[in-house]
Amino acid sequence: MSEQTFAERLGWGPKDRVVVFHVDDAGMSHSSNMGTIKAMDEGLATSCSLMMPCSWVSEYVQYWKAHPEKDVGLHVTLTSEWEGYRWGPVAGKSQVPGLVDEEGCFWKDVPFVVEHASADEVETEIRAQLDRFLTYGLRPTHLDTHMGTVFGSAEYLQKYIQVGVENQIPVFLPGGHLQYMHETNAIPEGAPVEMIGMVAQSVWDARLPVLDDCHLTGYDVPLEEKLDAYSDVIRRMQPGLTQIIVHSTDPSDAFPAISDSGPSRLGDLQVMQDPRFKKVLEEENIILTTWRELGERRKSVG
Repeated sequence: MSEQTFAERLGWGPKDRVVVFHVDDAGMSHSSNMGTIKAMDEGLATSCSLMMPCSWVSEYVQYWKAHPEKDVGLHVTLTSEWEGYRWGPVAGKSQVPGLVDEEGCFWKDVPFVVEHASADEVETEIRAQLDRFLTYGLRPTHLDTHMGTVFGSAEYLQKYIQVGVENQIPVFLPGGHLQYMHETNAIPEGAPVEMIGMVAQSVWDARLPVLDDCHLTGYDVPLEEKLDAYSDVIRRMQPGLTQIIVHSTDPSDAFPAISDSGPSRLGDLQVMQDPRFKKVLEEENIILTTWRELGERRKSVG
């Protein structure tokens, strides 16, 4: 691969540090929607993605239709991880039987998906979720993946990329220097760097943008340490294009019935709104961007 960062290929400078602050899990719950909206309207978040199998998608869609400038992708959802609030495939059980458990819901974790579901079933469900998205009269700015399931096998990844390329929708794919993915052991064990580079180059050659790196900054970081944790990531960041994933949520009294992750998710929202964190970004000369801009830049560079 070229020594250029993907940010540089997209027209930024060789020393620029460009960031997408991405809110995962919009549409999962009312609390998720409110946290996403606040993080983007009142905070530093620049992008989000929707979980199409979940019950609160329509609420966020109505908001998006009133604010079409927002950067909203399809959060390809192939797992259902909570105990008392679960969801199943948009395509229906009969079309993707390997994707569902004994309750008729998605499996709770990625290894179960890999054990039971074929790549063709994964493709069928991705296309069904995209179709539902488009049926709303909206087009996603990008595709990404809930719990990283599409990275569970090379065959899943191929299908995910294929859908993005066919529809010319950018896909979440880190393939540059991978600073934080190496640090956090986010790269699958045994996956050769050369293979990652080849996949990334194929996506770039298909006229879609590619990330240099991604960071999930401490889903388990205590609330009082969130600001310092995010600030440390920013200060140590290498030049290039990095997506930082947050789960900004404004938990209601009902959210604990879904998950005990409310405090962590609230902490992400608070950091996105914190003027001290904004000052860190300014001091570090961080450039914020969106997936919409990445797609437009990729088309313009030929």
